[in-house]
Amino acid sequence: MFSTRLATAVVLLAACVSALLYLPNRWWTALLLAALLVASWEWATLAGLRGAVRWLFAGLVPASAAAVWLLVAGSAAHTGRLTLPEILIHGAAGIFWLLIVVPWLARRRTVRSPLALTAAGWIVLVPAWLALTRLQADAERLLAVLGAIWLADTAAYLAGRTWGRHKLAPHISPGKTWEGLAGAWAAVAVYYVALSSAMPAWGWQGVGGAVLFAGVALMSVVGDLFESWVKRQSGVKDSGSLLPGHGGILDRIDSMTAALPIAALLLPYADRALPFP
Repeated sequence: MFSTRLATAVVLLAACVSALLYLPNRWWTALLLAALLVASWEWATLAGLRGAVRWLFAGLVPASAAAVWLLVAGSAAHTGRLTLPEILIHGAAGIFWLLIVVPWLARRRTVRSPLALTAAGWIVLVPAWLALTRLQADAERLLAVLGAIWLADTAAYLAGRTWGRHKLAPHISPGKTWEGLAGAWAAVAVYYVALSSAMPAWGWQGVGGAVLFAGVALMSVVGDLFESWVKRQSGVKDSGSLLPGHGGILDRIDSMTAALPIAALLLPYADRALPFP
């Protein structure tokens, strides 16, 4: 099982990094649109949608995402600045994750309404997809942020398996521990220090860079817990079976769904804060 999981992860990582760095944006966007279609289908299943309604949701999410992409495409792709629609979409996602999801998780609320979960699916999937497509214009920095997300996931898993004693959220994901969370944050902190030292031209040595990586580390955990919570409500272990050893697309992007909208908002300011003394 571990060898299958590792092999899938290596292939996915190589394919995703190569596509991010070398594909033209229109092909990168098309590739992500296909992944969004599969993720939307998986979410529709978790939300309890059936028949034509499930097909409708799975089609409308990528269609609306493509419409948003066409709306914001243009000069902003060359300047790296967020357009007003992007600010509104990522801002709404930030409000959703911080002011709705976190209290839901803390209070152990059960949401059985397919309508509520359907609406949540759009805000979970589309902002993260938009961030991935638009931030390809600054592929190296996007890859650095993705590296922090992947590192947080891996470090949490390894630290939890090695030292885990105290459950983080046993009602949501019994395997996650406070020790794993501490390991994730410690790994991202070391990664941030090393990266900011290795890439001084990026200007991430100050408070802005620290806030960016702290936010990414925190939100990656929130995204992971939220998908675990939705799966537990639906009575399933994995969102799908497309990826051997991993489950579905949602099982691989759960951390990114929460972290990427926040990263998109913070990246333009990562080099503007005063440096540490």
